[in-house]
This record gives sequence, C-alpha cells and structure tokens, in this order.
Amino acid sequence: MNLREFIETTESSSLSLVLVNYEAPDPIRTMFEDLFADQPVDVDERELEREATNMVYLLDGQEVVASSTLAELRDAILLINSDLYVTGSGGMKNLEMPAVIDGLTDTRFNLRGYPESNKEKLLLITVSRYIERLALEHEGGRHRASFQRLSRIDDEQGTRSVYERLANSDTDTHVYGVPDWQPEPEFDVTMHGGWSEEFQDAWFVVYVPEDGTSPHAALVAVETGPRRWDGFWTYDEERVVAINKYVQRNL
Repeated sequence: MNLREFIETTESSSLSLVLVNYEAPDPIRTMFEDLFADQPVDVDERELEREATNMVYLLDGQEVVASSTLAELRDAILLINSDLYVTGSGGMKNLEMPAVIDGLTDTRFNLRGYPESNKEKLLLITVSRYIERLALEHEGGRHRASFQRLSRIDDEQGTRSVYERLANSDTDTHVYGVPDWQPEPEFDVTMHGGWSEEFQDAWFVVYVPEDGTSPHAALVAVETGPRRWDGFWTYDEERVVAINKYVQRNL
C-alpha cells in the first residue's frame, strides 16, 4: 500500500454541477467553467422557472445534494489568488467552504498549478486550509500535513501563522517533508524529514479528532509532473483513519 493507491482506489464520480439562471458578467461564468475543465465533474447551465438567479447545484445523478450561491464560489475560489493563503492575508476566519465544493468529497481530480492554470490547484489549497481549520476548531486529536520541503512552513507567512496556532493548541501536530528547515524549540510540532518519493511528491493534510463524534478529514494528492496534481479529499471516517495510519507507519 502507498499513498497513490488511496487515490487510485477512489471510485468514479457521478456528481455534476449546474449553474442556474445565470445573471452576471461573462468572465465569472468562464472562471467557473475553467475551474472544472477536464475534470470528472460535469458542468451545465440551465434556466429554471421559480428558481433564484446565480445558484449552483451539486447533483448526484438527478438528485440535488448541495447548493451554493455563485457569490459564495466567487468569494471562496473564483476571485481568490492562492497568494492570499501563502501571505496570510486570506485569514482562516474568512474561509467559508461553499457547500457544493464541500460535497465533492471522494472525487478524483487531476489539477494543474500556475502558470498552466490560475485556479485548478486552488481547490486543493482551499480544502487543505479547511482541514487545518477543523484541527484548530476541534482542539485535540492528531493533525498531519506534508509540505514537500519543510522550509515552506517558514517561508510562507500564512502557512507559518496557521502552524504556529496548531503548535500552541492541544492538537498533536506532525509535519512532513525534505528536512531543509528545523523548527525552533518553542514551535511545538513533530517534524518528520526524508528524501523518499512520498516525502518529495506527496501532498496530504489529515485530521483525526480525539472525539470520535467530531469530523474526520483528509486530503491526499501526488505530484505526477511539474505543477500537476492527482488527488482527492474525503470525510469518510474509515478512509481518514486508514490514511492516518499509513502515514504514521511509513513516513
């Protein structure tokens, strides 16, 4: 078993997104469509009577399983630059996960980073920050995150701020990557350094709460080429526990 197998065993999705009664500038529609271009989630647009304008529905087959306003997607992803998370100007308290994005769990995505795409990778960044927020809100339990290079924690102001808060919380926090940075003694995280493929190419964020009734969450992705990521996220407790156990035993 390895991290790639968790991704490869993710089943095909029957989910689709529908933009309903669109009334907004064309660039917003284009950004929405581009976000999911070449992904397993189909995107459609419909005019429906007695429905509000600028709504986005997530469908599983023909059943609506979640809905968000287009404004929620615009503010969370479409008009957001990943630098906001890196610099810290997009604070954790401002992060609101749109229900239709939250509902794309256990869907396998193949996403490109900048400059190939300005938005695709932001899906994974947003989910990563959401899982980190869970670890902060539900203090206790165990949080694990990989950075490819551990120096990213120190180089990225927003990332350092998040992990300083986790270090000062009751959550047992573990960080993984090539060991090109050593946290200060007062930075109370457990560092795991290595040079194997999974240290260098994997991106995972895993939270297992102390209280079994609190939400479990995990994101797992692997860099398959320069700035290209294959991955998924899940809130399934059994899968999250299995991913956590794999990382604990092998990295």
